[in-house]
Amino acid sequence: MRKIRKGDDVMVLAGRDKGKRGTVLKIIDADHLVVEGANKVKKHQRPNPMKGVTGGIIDKEMPLHVSNVGLFNSATKKADRVGIKVLEDGRHVRFFKSNGEVVDA
Repeated sequence: MRKIRKGDDVMVLAGRDKGKRGTVLKIIDADHLVVEGANKVKKHQRPNPMKGVTGGIIDKEMPLHVSNVGLFNSATKKADRVGIKVLEDGRHVRFFKSNGEVVDA
């Protein structure tokens, strides 16, 4: 079970975009993910008429390492660490380490 999943609201903890909040758009691999509005770069794109792609300079979100983001805790309004515990009925759930609140019920 992953501690951070697609669609989670996260906050960037380190790097150029420290403090920005966004949604996880895509999980690249076990260690990298793409966050909406964070780690944007300008890419010089060549036109490709066969694919219908226009040329120019586009803004693109690049992957971040999973250690540089934290799950946003709405109760504390900060990024928080996440743990995984097993409930009595056998389900695995994520919880915030600071206050023990369950992330997904």
